[in-house]
Amino acid sequence: MINLTGKNAIVTGSSRGIGKAVALKLASLGANVAVVYAGNREKAEETVAEIEKLGAKAKAYSCDVSSLHDAQNLVSEVIADFGGIDILVNNAGIIKDGLVLSMKEEDFDKVISVNLKGSFNMIKSTYQHFMKKRYGRIINISSVVGINGNAGQANYASAKAGIIGLTKSVAKELAARKVTVNAVAPGFIDTDMTGSMPEKAREAALNAIPMKRMGQGEDIANAVAFLASDEASYITGEVLKVDGGMAI
Repeated sequence: MINLTGKNAIVTGSSRGIGKAVALKLASLGANVAVVYAGNREKAEETVAEIEKLGAKAKAYSCDVSSLHDAQNLVSEVIADFGGIDILVNNAGIIKDGLVLSMKEEDFDKVISVNLKGSFNMIKSTYQHFMKKRYGRIINISSVVGINGNAGQANYASAKAGIIGLTKSVAKELAARKVTVNAVAPGFIDTDMTGSMPEKAREAALNAIPMKRMGQGEDIANAVAFLASDEASYITGEVLKVDGGMAI
């Protein structure tokens, strides 16, 4: 059984959705969790309270991951509060969908800045810490649209594809230091984000899934927990699709 007792994790975008499911899963396995949010402190504190009920330490941190300065400050605070970092889960992300013809330049830039550059900023901010420890688990949340593309999501798909390239590159840089870097590529997951989709779009998405059901946040959390564990110590640079067969 996976045991993360004594490990300290940062999970970005963990006030709700997939990030919250990941934070709770890691905590249930014994990890202490830094709950990172961008806007809704109340939801972040709810996640902290749920983690504490599981017997783990938790604290909420506000951070704009698209800012390297903010990311560096966050990491310094977490190290001071928790005594170190063992696991980094880059989950923070936004969507601003639209066809390329109508997509505003700022909508493209913002999605790249948060989803891709945010992951880079967090990795850069923890890089030296992991190197010195000669231990670390970095798990980046990509998406199947980063593999297959998706009409109306050129910005999001570009960011998620970029995360795959980032994952593989950093994995090669840190492998000799016993730091693994992997990505999880969710498919159609039942979250607030997908819940706001028009009914016809949801039906079309479901029809594209061989398992004929949406995934749950826990499905992604289980994959992250495995990659964060010692059981995955010889796996790095991989992209694990958790999509019900959507990207076969």
